[in-house]
Amino acid sequence: MLPHSDACERNKGPILEVLREAFAGYKDILEIGSGTGQHAVHFANEMPWLVWQPSERLDEMPGLRKRIVYEGPKNLRAPVELDVTQPPWDVRRMDGVFTANTLHIMSWREVEAFFANLPAILKPGAVLVIYGPFRYAGAYTSESNASFDDMLRARDPQSGIRDFAAVDALARGIGFVLQADHRMPANNQTLVWKRPLTLV
Repeated sequence: MLPHSDACERNKGPILEVLREAFAGYKDILEIGSGTGQHAVHFANEMPWLVWQPSERLDEMPGLRKRIVYEGPKNLRAPVELDVTQPPWDVRRMDGVFTANTLHIMSWREVEAFFANLPAILKPGAVLVIYGPFRYAGAYTSESNASFDDMLRARDPQSGIRDFAAVDALARGIGFVLQADHRMPANNQTLVWKRPLTLV
């Protein structure tokens, strides 16, 4: 039996609508934290002009590999093992990066490492898309997100819903400029940044 996430099935449609625009005109996309592989398969099928590179930590790789073998289209690459804190990342230079529901699972040190290691694998003009829940000026966008954050921090004090301004500061620190902040179902956001074509 393949691994399954109900949340992935619910959110893949709305996320796809953002990605169609964000990744138009691009080719090589790295997904960080591909999990069950449901997003990878769906997005690769629906955006056949892309070459989609899934990745995961070692302990999540068996289920991800199985789904991609059974369901993956030709433009979906075999997954690579990737820990954001362990450079260099074993991937080619990419046109874009996508990650969903990962920043609130990572520790803040891992979030910082995620951003710090992006420049080495991204081309000028690259796009970064992050999906998940965020706080704004320290406030939650819903009571359910506040409860979710309490649960995350009780399970792991290093995790938790991140504040948009802090994440945006990390993105700006590596030269990315915010392009869009999309409200999504279930009190989530999809944030889109772009790296300038000319790097200073």
